[in-house]
Amino acid sequence: MSHDFDAAIFRRRRDELIKRMQDGVAIFPAAPTYLRNGDVHHDYRQHSDFFYLTGFEEPGSLALVIKGHGEHRFVLFVPKRDKMMEIWNGRRAGPEGAKARYGADAAFTLEEIDEKVPEYLRNVQRLYVHLGDDTPFDERVLGWLNRVRAMKRQGFNAPTEMHDPSEIVHEMRLIKTADDLRYMRRACEITAAAHNAGMRATRPGIFEYQVQAAIEFEFRNLGSPRNGYGSIVAGGDNANILHYHENNMLLNDGDLLLVDAGAEFGHYSADITRTWPINGKFSEAQAEVYNWVLKAQLAAIDKCREGDTFRASHDAAVEVLTEGMVAMGLLEGNPADIIAAQKQWDEDVKNKKVDPKKDKGNEPRTYREFYMHNTGHWLGMDVHDVGKYKDGDDWVPLRAGCVLTVEPGIYIAKDRDDVPEKYRGIGVRIEDDVLVTKGDPDVMTRDAVKTVEDIEALMAESLAKA
Repeated sequence: MSHDFDAAIFRRRRDELIKRMQDGVAIFPAAPTYLRNGDVHHDYRQHSDFFYLTGFEEPGSLALVIKGHGEHRFVLFVPKRDKMMEIWNGRRAGPEGAKARYGADAAFTLEEIDEKVPEYLRNVQRLYVHLGDDTPFDERVLGWLNRVRAMKRQGFNAPTEMHDPSEIVHEMRLIKTADDLRYMRRACEITAAAHNAGMRATRPGIFEYQVQAAIEFEFRNLGSPRNGYGSIVAGGDNANILHYHENNMLLNDGDLLLVDAGAEFGHYSADITRTWPINGKFSEAQAEVYNWVLKAQLAAIDKCREGDTFRASHDAAVEVLTEGMVAMGLLEGNPADIIAAQKQWDEDVKNKKVDPKKDKGNEPRTYREFYMHNTGHWLGMDVHDVGKYKDGDDWVPLRAGCVLTVEPGIYIAKDRDDVPEKYRGIGVRIEDDVLVTKGDPDVMTRDAVKTVEDIEALMAESLAKA
């Protein structure tokens, strides 16, 4: 994002945070670095909350957002400028750059944290800090508090209230603004183009990782610096492993390929799943399963409206999927009764009337055998983004600005002997990213082709040139 940095975006977010805070100091640590193996570190990616408020990407940093201080509303602690370290590891902003480029009212080096942070906590009633993720950081916070408590005879009081700022920041992150959508839309455009490129690259006799390479090349070629998550490229029966990541199997003529992959742009992730035939042509059974999933997805997307609950899209998908499972002979019975039986089982588990471990084998046969996950999740800077799904026992209502995925599927393992043979080994998921608006749902990933006819047409063009 450095090529497109806009300090005003982060200032607007800090201003909104300060508006929602009571007087006090909020502390946000940067993400640490992690060893991958030996002395090699994992590629660094900044903590989403820290980046959301600062735009600053150097590890080890610390940010203070302060309400009630006359001059210093935003304070950064950053790695000091060091010519030798910069030769080895890259340029640093230093305190001067933190002020000039990132808008800090005051900036200090990391070596000054333990001296300066307690100064900002003197005579402050409220401390906003998230604890519990990093024990050394938690202990450091307690050390700062104890330093201020030791100054009581000098006339300085320590904070007496501690609040988690995540509740405020995550509520802000849940409702996307024009600033957020500027980057999210680009992430979706890049990802859609990459899935289309993956379809064009697919043919029998290549490996899953070769399709992955085609997709991720398009990510980088179009400006995405990294994936939003690890790509799933699952041929044939591998599609029935929900989080398949090996991506190393040969692609066989006659199988389907399920790809779940998303690019990140400006620290925002897209999340698309498409399923297509390896040879470019759906079999009759594959098309049948696929079209039931697509019908379910379209019904679910139609429920992504302001005022609908988060759960409404899942319920809509389940109705269609269950109807399809009965029509294909995967399940027997009335679809409404099947759904009701699953709902009753879930209630009994929740109320501890049944134990899913002890009573395994007694549960009813329902859609859950072939569709075992939820239909979506929040999407934003994290692929499984922040924000509540329930308020007490009630699913939260959707609001304009929420972005969620819609991703129903049907998974029929190859080794099942209790379903029609023609469906065995078929796994289909279709996923798009949907913005809730004041009107109709906005499918931001619509450019990734999706119907049987469009997929076959796109692949036919490529296969004809091969």
